[in-house]
Amino acid sequence: MTKHARITLRLDAQLLKRAQTEATHQGVTLAELIERGLELVMQDSPSAKRSHTLPVCNAGGGVLPGVNLDSMASLIDRMDRGH
Repeated sequence: MTKHARITLRLDAQLLKRAQTEATHQGVTLAELIERGLELVMQDSPSAKRSHTLPVCNAGGGVLPGVNLDSMASLIDRMDRGH
């Protein structure tokens, strides 16, 4: 069983009207439409795409020289550069 949380949102009135119309058109509730939208946004987010492998030196094992395993920001930057 899926757990749900109740929240209050402030939305632009025109956006809300368009969303309600779209939800009706699709035959879903407004909450379902919003959940779908959030899932799409989160799938496309940079953090969702971070499934990199760490650069490894094949000569002796371990990480490449200059890789700092204590700095998540530098690891992500290095993985994004592909080095």
